[in-house]
Amino acid sequence: KKIDTSKEGTYEVTYSAKDSSGNKTIAKRKIEVIKKIGSDKQSNEKVVYLTFDDGPSENTKKIMDILAKYDAKATFFVTGRNQDYNYLIKDAYNAGHTIALHTYSHEYSTVYASVDAYFDDLNKVGQMVKKEIGFVPHYIRFPGGSSNTVSRRYCQGIMSTLTKEVVEKGYQYYDWTCINGDGEGIKTIKGLKKKAIEEVNGQEDIMFLMHDSANQGNTVKALPAILDYLIKKGY
Repeated sequence: KKIDTSKEGTYEVTYSAKDSSGNKTIAKRKIEVIKKIGSDKQSNEKVVYLTFDDGPSENTKKIMDILAKYDAKATFFVTGRNQDYNYLIKDAYNAGHTIALHTYSHEYSTVYASVDAYFDDLNKVGQMVKKEIGFVPHYIRFPGGSSNTVSRRYCQGIMSTLTKEVVEKGYQYYDWTCINGDGEGIKTIKGLKKKAIEEVNGQEDIMFLMHDSANQGNTVKALPAILDYLIKKGY
């Protein structure tokens, strides 16, 4: 059955694959088309949304200082792994940045053990953030993204359920379209700049993923050059 992405509903998709010996396998999967949250309004602006995962840490403050010099705002997808720096969640919020949830533990085996385990973890980080800013944010990011394959090691098919249920509970999840590579093993300042430029590649609407955890000092050092590049390109 053809999927009409403009209409909400459940669709069944049939996949078929044939190997070199002619053996054929057919599999069926249900696809959910859910209500879109946000605007479809088109704009001539080239926009980049700066997002930082896995904080807070000492690097969060350094990134905030750089962003202030550029009069730029970012979204921080926070965890509960480094709570000595939780005061920076409030500082970032008061400075006009957006606070979002990335899970409390960020341990795949914990977060993706079951649907209930995911929401227990999400509720835990939500309550942690509420203590700092007075409310539970409803913007979230799944560890590994909404189409990750790691989660199936712990609970087969969990992402298909979670992507639907988080929206039903009032959350909106965000993946990314561009990275600087700091989560993929690139650690040099030169490498981070190079990867960022390659990834931008003329996109008009960018969701840019970087990390502000304690081990990402070179992300901080590379950030001004990346911002300069984005501005030069009209973002």
